[in-house]
Amino acid sequence: MRHLLILVHILLYAGGAIAQASYQEQEISLTHEQDTLFGTLTLPSSYDRQTPISLIIAGSGPTDRDGNNPIMTNNSLQMLARKLAENNIASLRFDKRGIGKSSAAMVSEEELRFETYVQDASLWIDKIDSDYELGALSIIGHSEGSLIGMLAAQQVTVSKFISLAGPAQSGDKIIREQLKDQHASIKNPSYQILDSLSQGYTVSNVPTMLYSLFRPSVQPYLISWFAYVPQHEISKLSIPTLIMQGTTDFQISVAEAQVLAKASPQSQLIIVEGMNHILKIAPEERTQNALTYNQPNLPLAEEAVKGMINFIKN
Repeated sequence: MRHLLILVHILLYAGGAIAQASYQEQEISLTHEQDTLFGTLTLPSSYDRQTPISLIIAGSGPTDRDGNNPIMTNNSLQMLARKLAENNIASLRFDKRGIGKSSAAMVSEEELRFETYVQDASLWIDKIDSDYELGALSIIGHSEGSLIGMLAAQQVTVSKFISLAGPAQSGDKIIREQLKDQHASIKNPSYQILDSLSQGYTVSNVPTMLYSLFRPSVQPYLISWFAYVPQHEISKLSIPTLIMQGTTDFQISVAEAQVLAKASPQSQLIIVEGMNHILKIAPEERTQNALTYNQPNLPLAEEAVKGMINFIKN
């Protein structure tokens, strides 16, 4: 019995080693003007100068390099990086300034602008080009990271662009859509504030119940974000583009992806049946769908992973 248990432990250890052997990961950092950002470089177990690499840009809010935030753990972007590596595609994913290990690099809320995140993405691309001898570089932008990636791709040279669950409309219209089912006491004053911000004007008198969303210190950032319309920005890209959207995503609709595709004639559109916002298969019913946001072991939608791999390699 003792020998059997030893054998079981050996097999389990060997299985784990085999699973880990398909990729290797290392933490890296980027320092620019006193600020240091941190990320993870995920490499296939064997790679060379022809191995493609992708910069993965996380979505809005306090979302870290792995796709997680303080109230949910789904590991979606970590899983994506490792799946890519298993298929001989390297990647770099990073904590945005103010998030995760990059928290110390946060500028004051009054000074933060959407362009800050775009510049950071461009700096990571420059670092990949200068520090690593790898193949063609692509951008994979998830949710708000899609727009960040579009803008970065206009500033630096990349070979391909992938929009994952990215909106087509400007940020103010996305917020309007998300508030449309709220009570009039919330919706109406919110719409009035959005009207002002979208025209470039701050609002001094913000109702207490809306302070977390529209507090004066965050308004300059919102104005800078609202100035960009993703469907206009994606039309400026002349590189191969993949637009991917899931049918059970209650944050971004399939219609948004279709608008992006129409604005980008050279793009490929993939609609993944049953995939939600965090790239996992989930039911349409909202409560059950939301439960997947905190299930870190739930695998990514296989069709989505295959679609990205084929696009990057071909």
